[in-house]
Amino acid sequence: MRGKAQIDKALADAISGDRIAGLVAAAAGEHGPIYESAFGRRSIDSPNPMTTNSVFRIASMTKAITGAAAMQLVEQGKLSLDQPAREILPFLADTKVLLGFDPQDNPILRAPKTQITLRNLLTHTAGFVYDTWNADMHRYARITGLPAARTGKLEALTAPLNFDPGERWEYGINIDIAGRMVEAASGLDLETYMQRHIFQPLGMIDTSFDQRPEWQDRMTEVHARQPDGSLKQLRSAPAAPREFYPGGGGLFSTAPDYLRFLRALMNGGELDGNRILTPETVALMSQNQMGDLDVQPMPTQMPNLSNAVDLFPGMVKKWGLSFLINTRTGHAGRSAGSLAWAGLNNTYYWLDPVKKVAGVLMTQTLPFADHTVLDALDAFESAVYEAVG
Repeated sequence: MRGKAQIDKALADAISGDRIAGLVAAAAGEHGPIYESAFGRRSIDSPNPMTTNSVFRIASMTKAITGAAAMQLVEQGKLSLDQPAREILPFLADTKVLLGFDPQDNPILRAPKTQITLRNLLTHTAGFVYDTWNADMHRYARITGLPAARTGKLEALTAPLNFDPGERWEYGINIDIAGRMVEAASGLDLETYMQRHIFQPLGMIDTSFDQRPEWQDRMTEVHARQPDGSLKQLRSAPAAPREFYPGGGGLFSTAPDYLRFLRALMNGGELDGNRILTPETVALMSQNQMGDLDVQPMPTQMPNLSNAVDLFPGMVKKWGLSFLINTRTGHAGRSAGSLAWAGLNNTYYWLDPVKKVAGVLMTQTLPFADHTVLDALDAFESAVYEAVG
């Protein structure tokens, strides 16, 4: 494509000096893929090169796919955006709001004033939060031993709310709950459901909640940014038994696979003759679904996992049905009204429905919102838009 050399240079510069161990980037336009390449290594401690089919832990990039699964069931009338979620998941009837802590450090709880809905969950306005970015939930988890949702422990879903549903936006385990709603409404576990209704129709051959033996030579390693800016490979912990598939962050995937998902959305829910959503549903998912509420900055409580997060600082940001929406043109080229989000290990995507451009950039770097990776994302995005004119 025109401009490929410029994109290559931007990404090669981004990893120079082992500032990033390795990355894969891919982009598509209205008529199909326009760029795909890999740079660096799968591990800073190994000579094995990164390849375009390298497998990544995509963490919260899972959320958009879970959102699509939920919206398939909304189309079928098996779920509704505004029905009380407790009608599908009875355990939510016991969910309380955390008000604070008494002098003995006991949590102070009360019943919520409003009902949790699927729309709340998909827009992160239900009241569920992450202990990674919320001080009270960080304290609650430390006191009670509440596990993180990414562990796949059902106890994680008994977390209290931090505010009444619909009161404000805060990022949290909401889409893990939505994933459980998909399971309850479909009668299938999330892995089986997504394979049948999203991954197989879209040809996403390397996307799964289960780490496959055949990926062994393609798996990437996670690295931690050190105080001096260098990277240290983290030891991969053995996979622990899961009690549920975490729809908020459990998938493995590749950049080309995820780009196929984005292309389907960009195409109104269809790719290569296989439809996963109607154009009307995709349009609904792509619109502000939180009204006058705005996306807020995310102050970190766990600096080893995440920096403070404020993407597009100074810009009003909204949330669709599982996507961040920028309300003004982005500094690297994406149009106002573009859809985006990311994964904890510094994987990122965007979908521009105006200019018909989608992009994916994947690394395995902690903490989240790493400035070096964000600079690489900006350079990639700018070069893609320059190339497509």
